[in-house]
Amino acid sequence: MWLMKKIRLHTKIFLGLVLGIIAGLIFGEKVLLIEPIGTVFLRMITMIVVPLVFVSLMLGTASMGDVRKLGRIGAKTTVYFVVTTIIAIVIGLVLANIVRPGDGLNENVKTELYKNYEAKAQDGIKYMEEKPSITEILMNIVPTNPVAAFIEGNMLQIIFMALLFGVVLTLIKEEKSKLIINFLDGLNDMLIQVVHIVMKLAPYGVLALSAAVIGQYGIDILTTLLKYSLVVIFGLVFYGLSVNSLSVSFLGHTSPLRFFRAAKEAILIAFSTSSSMATLPVAMDGVEHIGVKREYSSFVIPLGATVNMDGTALYQGVSAIFIAQIYGIHLGITSQVTIVLMAVLSSIGAAGVPMAGIIALALVLKQLGIPLEGIALILGVERLLDMVRTSVNVIGNMACAVVIQNMEEK
Repeated sequence: MWLMKKIRLHTKIFLGLVLGIIAGLIFGEKVLLIEPIGTVFLRMITMIVVPLVFVSLMLGTASMGDVRKLGRIGAKTTVYFVVTTIIAIVIGLVLANIVRPGDGLNENVKTELYKNYEAKAQDGIKYMEEKPSITEILMNIVPTNPVAAFIEGNMLQIIFMALLFGVVLTLIKEEKSKLIINFLDGLNDMLIQVVHIVMKLAPYGVLALSAAVIGQYGIDILTTLLKYSLVVIFGLVFYGLSVNSLSVSFLGHTSPLRFFRAAKEAILIAFSTSSSMATLPVAMDGVEHIGVKREYSSFVIPLGATVNMDGTALYQGVSAIFIAQIYGIHLGITSQVTIVLMAVLSSIGAAGVPMAGIIALALVLKQLGIPLEGIALILGVERLLDMVRTSVNVIGNMACAVVIQNMEEK
């Protein structure tokens, strides 16, 4: 019975996505009238993210009962994310060098893209210039005002506090910590129940959001940049299916088919919202249905939503090569190794910042001396590609949770 309910919900969400695309193509910008429905759904699911991450992460940390175990899991998770991010960007670079999507772009098309998206590109460059240094980012992980961290939704600070308080619960007397853990357990169940209620609105929210995207941008811009878009999408799909399947199979000892069935709902939500954070509750719920314990999912997946951007890294690699090819700039081995290093570093540095993917790309371009104005060339398809790469990011976070549990339990 439970499985039938889940299948029906998946089907409804998928139908909502398809109907939204059709509505956007038929009605164009008129369909923006229903966008508030999608916005309300997105706000409702985002509303629950901060308390759910804080409570579940603190509960998961306290449940480990061993600070050394927490450190071990943290180290393994970080290594996993770094390695998969490197693999993703290398795949992107290889594809971009083979297909060469930037060769032969019509000058009229290039001029039109500049004219339409130059202002938006400047916004991304401005954010990059204001971006704090790595040292400042690390220092800012420790909040000066815990209440402000919750109000602003600063996920790095919230994760830091949850880990700290969870560790402290393992250090105080058991009769006292047990009361708090029991309270957190009940609160966690309540928050998950809210997620289940909100998810009943998912098909309508997905329909409205997808319709708004297609209605606003149409498919004209996609056909204009079809070669570039197909390289990015193919790379993301290939990486998302192959690398994650190998990871959950060989490192997680879990059937890839079973894994993707469990991830189906989270993938659809990630695709329609373009938000890893908004997908957190669904992603944690999905891996638990294939046996991943809350103590692992509540640590790995929120951390991954903050710092893991393997899909974004692949996108950066293809985009950097694409823009360089348009300008006739040859990027040698040294430059492409620089892209790999910059993409890995900027994945953490851009976390939680508006237009994170564009800012990270701007950092890469600046390091290589490629004109930053070239970002304007790809902004026309940015929203559509963001939907795909967010889905890949979420798959990577869920796969990591499966792998880490298997490593720890073994």
